[in-house]
This record gives sequence, C-alpha cells and structure tokens, in this order.
Amino acid sequence: MSEDRSAVLSRKDFVSDQEVRWCPGCGDYSILAQTQKVLPSIGIPREKYVFVSGIGCSSRFPYYMNTYGFHTIHGRAPTVATGIKTANPELSVWIVTGDGDGLSIGGNHLLHTIRRNLGVKILLFNNRIYGLTKGQYSPTSELGMRTRSSPMGSVDYPVHPCCFAVAAEGTFVARAIDSDTKHLAMVLERAARHEGTAFVEIYQNCVIFNDGAFDSVTERDDGTVHLVDGEPIVFGTNRGKGIRRKDGALEVVTLGNGVGEKDLLVHREDEPDPGIAFQLARMDAPGFPVALGVFRSVRRPTYEEMVEEQIRRAREEKGPVDLDALLREGECWEIK
Repeated sequence: MSEDRSAVLSRKDFVSDQEVRWCPGCGDYSILAQTQKVLPSIGIPREKYVFVSGIGCSSRFPYYMNTYGFHTIHGRAPTVATGIKTANPELSVWIVTGDGDGLSIGGNHLLHTIRRNLGVKILLFNNRIYGLTKGQYSPTSELGMRTRSSPMGSVDYPVHPCCFAVAAEGTFVARAIDSDTKHLAMVLERAARHEGTAFVEIYQNCVIFNDGAFDSVTERDDGTVHLVDGEPIVFGTNRGKGIRRKDGALEVVTLGNGVGEKDLLVHREDEPDPGIAFQLARMDAPGFPVALGVFRSVRRPTYEEMVEEQIRRAREEKGPVDLDALLREGECWEIK
C-alpha cells in the first residue's frame, strides 16, 4: 500500500467520540492507546483504515477508533475482513479479536486467513479467559484452571496462538504484552508495515476474571526474552543466560565457564525453517523465558495480489465480457 504523507496526523485523529467502556485497569486500554499512537506514523490516510471485530471485550475496539469499522458476529471477523480486503486492496484492514472469539468459534476462519496470506493485521488479545460472558475458561486457559464453567479445573489442553499462526505458515507472527507499552508500539508498527497477514498475540490482563494471569512472566527478571533479529538470544539479570539449540531442541544455558554468546541461537526472522519460530513461540517449560517480539517475518505474494493478477489475466485473455451472455453460457436452459 502506498503511503500518503501529505496530511500530518496525530493520535487525536484516531480517537473517536465514543466513551471507552472497559473495566478500570483492563489491558485493552493500553492496546488501544498504542494503536492510536502508532497509526499516524504509518503515513496512510485515516479514511483508508478499517477495523473489524467479532464478539467479546476486545471487539468494542472499532467504536473507539475514528476510522471505518465493522462490529461483526462471533468468530466471523476474518470472513468480513477477507471480503473487504479482496474488494479494495488499497485499504488497511485490521482484525481485532480475543482468545475465545478468534480461537474457538472463529478458529477455522482465522486459520484460513493466515494460510492465505491475506494482507490484514490481526490483533489477538489473549487474557486466557472469557471476560464478556463472565469468566468461563477459554481455548488458551491453562490445564486445570478453575473457572465458573470448570469448577473442578479445565481438562482442555490450551492453544498456543503464535504456534497456531506459525503452523499455518504465517508470514508475520509476533507477541507483545500490554504492560510493556514501548515494545508493544514497536511490534504494532512492524505489523502495520508488513505486506501480508500480520498476526500479533498480545498478553492482556483481565482484572476482573483472571487478574495476574501473566505475573509469572512480568514479575521475574528472567521471565521474558526480547527477540532481536540477527542477535543471539540472551536474557536474565545482567544478560547472564541464553538460549542454545542442541540436537534440534532448545535449552537454557548460563553464560560463563566456557559458554559465550557465540554458542547461542541467533534469532533470524526470515529463517526458512518455521520450526525454529515454532519452538521459540512454544517456550513455556519451567526455567524457560517467554519470548516476546517478532518470531517470523517473510515476504510472499498476498492473497489479494494473486486475485488481482488472476482478474487481469482473465481480462487480457477474454476481453470485454457481456454479463447477460456470461450468465447464459454453458449449462443453462429455458423453462416454458
């Protein structure tokens, strides 16, 4: 999409006149603020943005963006977004969904959007709970989690959203967290500029039904690692630990005593083997940090580009087409 910098925009241009109605302390406020902050820097006219959502707390997002938007039905935001982007590839189309909306009833639609490499941006808010419907366990809830719908503990194994996206051959897959606003803004900007499907999982705290869901990640010095393209994966206090790949598996090592950064896995966003990105997205065993940042970023033709090319070739080969004649050709008959 071409950029237009003729009109200088600010965050205020993307703030709608609607009262923002999320629970006080909800992580959604942070995501909204960073999105409104990032979009003016992309250089796309405001009237070319469309935000599409399904059902859930996250799905109020289009009301709060001073852009075009659709509040659709449960799990079907990718379907509507596909129609919008295919019909008008010049639009910047954003899908806002949650772990329940996107990975339960909408899982099939999300999967095919990613594998097609449709040129949309997908923000999946993951709070590991159904918030709008008052605290049932969701597809990303931990095994054994006690909720109103699982009083004895959930017996479902959780979905790992970024693994889901990598397995679907996503061309841009990233993870951020609502409380690290600077890093979140960086990831959102990277996603906005990607040509193709940009999938971003955002850890988001639900203060009412799953407060502190990510405390184990945020309250430890070695709880997270920020992936940086082209650099060895180092984390922890004083950068004293790292991730090494040995015999095809990842392991945590302590630097020193003959182990240096040269022995560590160097992160490559354009690594041809998506299996490494899958492994990094799946790090959740005891002792391992949770990876934040861009797991994968590669370029391949988008769905809408291929559709447009197919239409162009058809017009070249067949020339002008009479719609009435087209409808009557082939197997048709007249009833008298």
